[in-house]
Amino acid sequence: MSSVRWEDMDTAYDATSLVRGKGHFVDDIRLSNMLHMSVMRSPYARGRILGLKGGMSSADFKGKLASVGEGASPSSALSIEPVFATGFVNYVGQPVAAVFADDRYRSTDLLDSIEVDYEPLKPVVTIDDALNSGPIHSGMNSNVLVEATQGKDFPDPNTPIVLEDILENDRVSTNPIEPRGIVTDYHNGVLNVWISTQSVNSIKTGLVESLGMNPDDVRVMQTDTGGAFGSKGGLYPEYVIAAYASMKYGKPVKWIESRREHLASTNPGRGVRGRVKIFAALNGKIAGMKGEVLVDAGAYGTGSGGFSAQYIGFMMTGPYSIENAFVTGRALLTNKVPQGPYRGAGRPEASYFIERMLDLLADELKMDPADVRLLNMSDKPFESPLGMRIDAARPFFETAVNELEYRREAKLTKGVGLSFFVLVPALYTGESARIIVKGGRVSVWLGGNSHGQGHEVFVKKLVNEELGVPEDIVTLYRGDTKMTMVGEGSWGSRSAMVGGAAVVAACRKLKGDVLREFGNYTADNLLSGSYDEFVNDETRRSINSFGANLATVEIGKMGNVKVKKCIAYYDVGRALNRDMVIGQIQGGMAQGIGQTLHEVLSYNEDGQLITSSISDAGVPLAEDLPNFGVKIAENRSILPHGAKGVGESPTIGVPTALIRAIEKARGKRLRKTPVMPEDLME
Repeated sequence: MSSVRWEDMDTAYDATSLVRGKGHFVDDIRLSNMLHMSVMRSPYARGRILGLKGGMSSADFKGKLASVGEGASPSSALSIEPVFATGFVNYVGQPVAAVFADDRYRSTDLLDSIEVDYEPLKPVVTIDDALNSGPIHSGMNSNVLVEATQGKDFPDPNTPIVLEDILENDRVSTNPIEPRGIVTDYHNGVLNVWISTQSVNSIKTGLVESLGMNPDDVRVMQTDTGGAFGSKGGLYPEYVIAAYASMKYGKPVKWIESRREHLASTNPGRGVRGRVKIFAALNGKIAGMKGEVLVDAGAYGTGSGGFSAQYIGFMMTGPYSIENAFVTGRALLTNKVPQGPYRGAGRPEASYFIERMLDLLADELKMDPADVRLLNMSDKPFESPLGMRIDAARPFFETAVNELEYRREAKLTKGVGLSFFVLVPALYTGESARIIVKGGRVSVWLGGNSHGQGHEVFVKKLVNEELGVPEDIVTLYRGDTKMTMVGEGSWGSRSAMVGGAAVVAACRKLKGDVLREFGNYTADNLLSGSYDEFVNDETRRSINSFGANLATVEIGKMGNVKVKKCIAYYDVGRALNRDMVIGQIQGGMAQGIGQTLHEVLSYNEDGQLITSSISDAGVPLAEDLPNFGVKIAENRSILPHGAKGVGESPTIGVPTALIRAIEKARGKRLRKTPVMPEDLME
């Protein structure tokens, strides 16, 4: 693929151009006099910087990193990440300095010119270390970043069954096919930014805050984005450094992440431990649940670790009508790269904790796991004691048991697992859309930006339905803060829901414009004129959706797991494009298998990343995956176009179904993902 000038880039989303090798990714951009940036990173998980010579560093810029994107939350000033390490380093891979040259290879060579003198310090690496060690940041009293509770505490019920367990999900790298990248160009008082991202508006907000700039002087434009899975919604130090360098040197600056950098320095997901206790009657009815959630937030509070602690707790009763529940959550600081969102972002962890306990309860009572689950569901809408609104769950899951043919599989196969879940999409605070009609064509921009999901497909469909214009004259353009001044982002299974709702709202405003001008609405009247409508649809709705998964496995003598079946039955609302919905589900199922069997970010006692290559990180191969079975229910939502969330469903449901199947096949209680062969050897 040849590089292009940004002026010549086609900014329309077009999946056909990608399969023809005609996409325009951030690394394809070339500008006159462009500098290439390389970053000197800390080799230590924790240390004091005694001396630093060479390159750009905190001596040049002492900015702090803004917390924006999915799960962004305010943090103590003491725990906000500096753009350049200042005085101390707190994770392997933390940016310490940067160098610039007119060629990528020369900039890499220039890293040898930087001299850094470190005093290594003992790192805080694990959750237990964080609980039992002094604070990693001076001025703090402990390593607790955030502490929160969900629900109300209650006296332990006097039930015959009391079960307690500790469950864990290790850290997982996001690993999109395209790593992070940015091009910055400060020109005529305006900072122009081209970036691989899920949200141009989040990046703009972050740069404005970190650089202390006027919002009118920053424009962020999205290039084609080769996947993200949560990792490209927020701000990173490298983005701010590239922007500052362009302003300082008066030249464009490009930075493209290597895969090794991605594993070490891009916010990973998961990294959570839960202690869960349930109180139940002999018939399997749960009277109460108490839980403790501990999140490895990494070294700073500018990721999503603080938010995760309370969000996981909020969802820990799952789709079950448990009358009493109380959860405490703590996000803990460690000397690792800060935690961020990864497909599901709290939902898989919450589901994992409650589903593992339902399986334990079924085993304790020698009941079928499906029967225990159905017994604890309501056939009426229900608000959990943790505050989550749940629709009538039992009717859907009774159907799911049949659709997945669970009873038949349970008779035929020892290694079978079943999971139920409720998906809570990230609807707040709605989304924006802009539609311009000019010259007989319809141009659309969304506040949430596609990173491979094919947003253009549902946009064209909805515009066609609302305005009666042919889909082939409708174009969705990539994110641009000049075209949508406000907007949220694509994450949390929200795009088709709130993005689609915003498109519908903008279309209806256009209809009103035409009606006022012509006295009646027709597509011809619309296309004969020029119109421009912007909508920021501030959604305040609760629209959850249910799903169930079934998995079957066989285990070899050396502990190798062969996934024989992986089947989904999900309520997706109205499927705006059935094939794309199924594709989303299949991709997520592969990631759910990856987390359960292969993928992990491992660190040694010194905080060094052991899994420093993509093969070490355990991304599954095609041969590791079965032929997926996907069934969908289409129960329309209350939104005008009927959509529900679906993107994160497989990463919620697959790990719990799969680990149960492995557990049944081996006859051994399993508490942690990933499940390694050595855990299963005969």
